[in-house]
Amino acid sequence: MTSTVTSTPVRYAIDDGIGTITLDDGKVNVMSLTMIGAINDALDRAQADDAVVVLTGREGVFSAGFDLAALRGGAFGSATMVRAGFELAARVLGFPQPVIAACTGHAIAMGAFLLCSADHRVGAAGEFRFAANEVAIGLTVPYAAIAILRARLTPSAFQRAVTLSEPFTTADAVAAGFLDRVVPAPDLPAVARDAATAASKLDRHRHAATKRRLRESMLDDVRRRIADEFDSYRPQ
Repeated sequence: MTSTVTSTPVRYAIDDGIGTITLDDGKVNVMSLTMIGAINDALDRAQADDAVVVLTGREGVFSAGFDLAALRGGAFGSATMVRAGFELAARVLGFPQPVIAACTGHAIAMGAFLLCSADHRVGAAGEFRFAANEVAIGLTVPYAAIAILRARLTPSAFQRAVTLSEPFTTADAVAAGFLDRVVPAPDLPAVARDAATAASKLDRHRHAATKRRLRESMLDDVRRRIADEFDSYRPQ
């Protein structure tokens, strides 16, 4: 059975137990409140369908991160958007079904943090960048972002990514820990679907229980950091 639900700027399609969530705002997939809300709506559908999730972007970009105009536009709006973004990342980290990220291109800031929250991350080959660019644009990296990157990046890449805003290329992304695998761009949808099909054969309850054990302390830290930092958040 195949069905598609569109909630601009996100499409959700379910096919044979695999729910594909496609981010496409026609530009660089900024993590606005609209985008975050639409992703959450799609995850609600996937959870109701008990579907393995494939999370992907538009050609050339997974996500360029938060909407900078909104981020700099006001303290309340910034706090609401940033908090929602990291609560989304925490939801993906603890999602009961397997989540496969099919990274179509650039993953910057919140885009990279969301990418690193998936269970398995396959990237398209190309001239793409992976970066936590907060320091480079005059912002302090949020604690929740640090916790997510610490869990996925190698120690050396983690230090450089967080403190120096070093961008990593697709060629470096696997060694650094942003991706698990890189494949030719035309092959990405099929490879991601194969990974999702393999994950669908897992015992779903044991997957969810093991994920909780594996990420319990990390998720506790992320959620505590979200509450501590964003209850009174000001970009700085």
